[in-house]
Amino acid sequence: MKLIIQRCLLGVALLLGLVSTSHAQSFPNRPIRIVVPFPPGGSADLLARALGEKLTTSMGQPIVVDNKPGAGGIAGADFVAKSNPDGHTLLFANTNIAINPSLYGKLPYDTSTALAPVLLLAYVPSLIMVSEKTPANTIQELIALAKTKPESLNYASAGSGTFPHLAIELFKMQAGISIAHIPYKGAAPALNALLAGDVQVLCNDMLTGSQYVKSGKLRALAYTGSTRAPTLPQIPTMAEAGLKDYVAVGWQGIMTPSGTPAPVVERLNMEFNKALSDPALRQSLTSQGLVLSGGTPKQFAEYISQDTERWRAVVKTSGAKAE
Repeated sequence: MKLIIQRCLLGVALLLGLVSTSHAQSFPNRPIRIVVPFPPGGSADLLARALGEKLTTSMGQPIVVDNKPGAGGIAGADFVAKSNPDGHTLLFANTNIAINPSLYGKLPYDTSTALAPVLLLAYVPSLIMVSEKTPANTIQELIALAKTKPESLNYASAGSGTFPHLAIELFKMQAGISIAHIPYKGAAPALNALLAGDVQVLCNDMLTGSQYVKSGKLRALAYTGSTRAPTLPQIPTMAEAGLKDYVAVGWQGIMTPSGTPAPVVERLNMEFNKALSDPALRQSLTSQGLVLSGGTPKQFAEYISQDTERWRAVVKTSGAKAE
């Protein structure tokens, strides 16, 4: 009887392996949807569309970018987590995957079990920027202004609980200042508010923010990475500006619903890594401030785990809330 059971289990395993292999060989057999959990116009949307163009050619199926904003990226992540795990629905994940578990009391999905990593696409250092009307040319001048006239300053973010929100909360915490938070529905509206002078301060990624700094429409006071950005070498890091322990770097990556067959995940990983290695695309993206990555699903999983702990500490210490 034991031998019969063992043979049955082996047969089932072989059958599942054949089904998985067959699925991978036929993948993709229809358009692939990349869900971006933020509005159009932000860095996530721009990078997703740039990669989508490359993958449409290499994978032989259209890559459709689907913006599903809401609740600090939770709405889009929840949609993907509950989608069919066949590789045709992907999440363009970012730092909020690491932030949300500690910021929200309860999520509609378990990040660690409902979503599976494919690869880390890029690190996204940011700029602490101010509007033309803000009377501060350095981080120290901004800190002084916040201490003497706190009612004169507001800061925008891409939404409560997003990376730009917590990056400024970390700044406030280390500088010992208070600045009012005004959340917007995405990075693009927040940037537009700064350009219009409706708010005075914003932490914005290099990809969409540096062009306005170079054109003189906004002033960058500091860079949030650990070393100066090659594309804006004149801008000091936050450490050089006087906050020696400050480093805040976002990231972007690809995830699938858990249960997606391993061969499909491997194919997606290979295709995205190949797209990232394209010389023209690399030059275009790195010139705008992204630090491209790539790698394996396991490496991405380890990074998410480390980043989750990093932001849990920031949320706890700063007392940041999802408004």
